[in-house]
Amino acid sequence: MSNNNVKTLRQSDECADDPLTSLLRQGARQLIEQAVEAELQRYLEEHSHIEHGGKKAIIRNEPVNNSV
Repeated sequence: MSNNNVKTLRQSDECADDPLTSLLRQGARQLIEQAVEAELQRYLEEHSHIEHGGKKAIIRNEPVNNSV
């Protein structure tokens, strides 16, 4: 006698077209991006006094623009 109540979950590729899931993922990505940016800014400000050879030891490199 087998009394099984295990539910099969959908795979992530099956719900990729779900608008709510897409919206939640986009929001989560934005929140993570904002949190990382805030942490980076805090770190740079906290260590802005450190110098090496008369130049700031910790700087933020600007992203490379690859559009040609």
